[in-house]
Amino acid sequence: MSITYPTPSAPLRIGTRGSPLALAQAHETRRRLMAAHDLPADAFEIVVIKTTGDRVLDRPLKEIGGKGLFTREIEDALLQGGIDIAVHSMKDMPVAQPGGLVIDCYLPREDVRDAFVSGHVDGFDALQPGQVVGTSSLRRRAQLLWRRPDLKVVEFRGNVQTRLKKLADGVADCTFLAMAGLNRLEMTHVARGPIAAEAMLPAVAQGCIGIERRADDRRAGAMLAAIHDAPTGIRLAAERAYLTRLDGSCETPIAGLALLEDGQVWLRGEVLRPDGSDCLAEEGRAPQADATELGQEIAQRLLDRAPKGFFDWRAA
Repeated sequence: MSITYPTPSAPLRIGTRGSPLALAQAHETRRRLMAAHDLPADAFEIVVIKTTGDRVLDRPLKEIGGKGLFTREIEDALLQGGIDIAVHSMKDMPVAQPGGLVIDCYLPREDVRDAFVSGHVDGFDALQPGQVVGTSSLRRRAQLLWRRPDLKVVEFRGNVQTRLKKLADGVADCTFLAMAGLNRLEMTHVARGPIAAEAMLPAVAQGCIGIERRADDRRAGAMLAAIHDAPTGIRLAAERAYLTRLDGSCETPIAGLALLEDGQVWLRGEVLRPDGSDCLAEEGRAPQADATELGQEIAQRLLDRAPKGFFDWRAA
């Protein structure tokens, strides 16, 4: 199709949250679109939209609505035509989009690992019994308590800068951040180091930026196709199918990671009780063309293995 490119007088509007990390992701998207289509920076407008998840910081996500809290207002603006595309951290995204919207563009995936961050503790293995870990992630909380039930975990919400300030104020001895975010913010110096995925399996889609558009917007679709990273798309097809089958949300401690090896998808999955008292893990491989089916299969294996009552907390 012939594309009518945006211009400084009629720019493509890029919707994003307003945190430093979200803005870094929006600027990365703009840079890639500029390079792919030989357009100037002022052919794009970055539109900051404040979400409920950004406004309400004094309660756990599960108490105020889960993952949609970081996307609802942005998706409303997209549906109403206030923006043309929306840039998201895919680990924040619900598994289904509202009718009329689609995500079919992913940027190359960043480091998937979690980072250990502390002002005075050298690393995860150096934590002493009773020390305090700050995290707002149900997954990280459950994984920590599964491996180290002797630690204390406290709620630690906010953007990267907010959490670092809480750490400096002594609210906790350490916290965990995504290496991907620290890389994008050029703040890797704050981390004591990354934690291997084998030791702490990351969140589904961690390190991945997805770009959402209206399904009927052919111009946006064509422009985004030029910057879509196909390998990341295959990995996310497996991981999000896995999450969908498990009915995953911010209320579910679920981890999952797909890698591409020798023409196949290798998917590892883990589901835990929120208190870390039980953990189930599965893995499998399949041809890349069967990524979605593999995700569903690994999820079903976990569901089949779960003892009676394992998922009761999801309705609590």
